[in-house]
Amino acid sequence: MNQLAVPGRDTVYVWTGRAAGDQRELARRLLRRAGGALLGRPEAEIGVGRAPGGRPEVYAADGRTLPVSVSHAGGVVVVAARVGGPVGVDVERRRPLPATPLARRWYDPDEAAWLAARAEAGRELDFLRLWTAKEAVGKALGTGLRDGGLRRRMPLPGGGELLRPVPGCPGVRVGHPGGGAGMVLAVAVAGAAGPVEVALEQRAGHDAASRSTVVERTSLPVVVRGN
Repeated sequence: MNQLAVPGRDTVYVWTGRAAGDQRELARRLLRRAGGALLGRPEAEIGVGRAPGGRPEVYAADGRTLPVSVSHAGGVVVVAARVGGPVGVDVERRRPLPATPLARRWYDPDEAAWLAARAEAGRELDFLRLWTAKEAVGKALGTGLRDGGLRRRMPLPGGGELLRPVPGCPGVRVGHPGGGAGMVLAVAVAGAAGPVEVALEQRAGHDAASRSTVVERTSLPVVVRGN
């Protein structure tokens, strides 16, 4: 048990692990770790389940709950938790993709134009930063990417690791605190009254307990052809 939360300081805590196969058990272990640390109880007394709608939930035996979010890609599992209110996290593996056609189809027109004007060498990374930001914000709001979530404008990449306000969404902040080599990580919060800190708590090593083949999962849309 490790009490991390600091009274009066709104903070998102992020745990990262890597699994060789099925990542569900690793996600449960990280969620229990988050619950034990932030609810101040032994991990054995922390429950992990699903809330209505499928969102993960973490709770203690005394009835207290902890807002959490989970994402995984390329064998990496990320759990974010925040005592102060709703939180969202999304991680994607960096890889070649048709950034400009995808942005023109899915993003706000101003975002798509900004991306098209960027240097080609960094365009894919900027696309993924915007994508993960939209995903993380959708999770923090509890809506996912429904109802125009992909066209919801994000702070343009380049603001460092701080969580910045999302245009037109009072109390919502998002940022990219660093996802490790080859990964893009975004963290978002809803209901923030002021600045929010991000603490990267732990990076777990390779999980040898899981031996099945990794299945790459991503929420990115199919490749757009002809655009």
